[in-house]
Amino acid sequence: MDIAIIGLGKMGGNMAQRLLKGGQRVVGLDQSAELTRKLASEFGLTPVFSLPEAVAALPGPRVFWLIVPAGAATESVVDELAGLLSAEDVIIDGGNTFYKDDMRRAEALKAKAIHYVDVGTSGGVWGLAGGYSLMIGGETEVVESLRPIFETLAPATDKGWGRVGPVGAGHFVKMIHNGIEYGLMQAYAEGFDIMHAKKDFELDLEQVAQIWRYGSAVRSWLLDLTADALSKDQDLASIQGWVADSGEGRWTVAEAIDLDVPAPIITLSLQQRFISRQTESYAAKLLAAMRNEFGGHAVRTKPS
Repeated sequence: MDIAIIGLGKMGGNMAQRLLKGGQRVVGLDQSAELTRKLASEFGLTPVFSLPEAVAALPGPRVFWLIVPAGAATESVVDELAGLLSAEDVIIDGGNTFYKDDMRRAEALKAKAIHYVDVGTSGGVWGLAGGYSLMIGGETEVVESLRPIFETLAPATDKGWGRVGPVGAGHFVKMIHNGIEYGLMQAYAEGFDIMHAKKDFELDLEQVAQIWRYGSAVRSWLLDLTADALSKDQDLASIQGWVADSGEGRWTVAEAIDLDVPAPIITLSLQQRFISRQTESYAAKLLAAMRNEFGGHAVRTKPS
């Protein structure tokens, strides 16, 4: 099956390689013409340098997989493709789009009979070797027609991928997946923080992580990655404790509020990421000032 991948960054480039190894023909486009040429030279990707050129390079019905930043960038590519594609062509959004944007775009494309499929994708840089977890939203018949692509990208033809519902459902499930990931990561971080602080036991934190990886109730791929990070430096001296968020944690918390579903762990893990970005907390300073006012508790002052 022929497919065009728009956005050949780390994820897109790895997916292109996996598809090429699986026997698909891949047309590729990236903002970096140099990267496009590099992948073409190394792996046999068909290089193109504009969306019209990509459309012309594919036989109908065409399949376009977008791996570009969510929001304005994805909107721009979808809008341009809408003016270039024909009936029965397919746009797959494999980025981290907000699910309601998927639903809106799919509805707008219906007038031209262009199909829209949203694929929540997990696996990161490891997906090239191990395959990607694919959470798919779209019409049943359209998803089924794309089976060769999903079977090639997934860890196995019958594992790690599936249609979870109509358009929007794929990115909705991926959004919740990322919210859960926030909570899991925060729990690991707090547990290892406590052990790191217990200096009198002189714990080897990499050893602990390695023990937990096998047979433990808390074993996971995230723990595998934790063990790998600790093997390099248990004090993480070269890493700043500044944690970004992709936006999906925020969307998960907002959805929980809209649905009246309590989600304290995911919510607090998101808040912890915000805290990590504060070099100095005004709220903490005000708390110290209040304690001093009502109880005369000592306040640490900055050197003048």
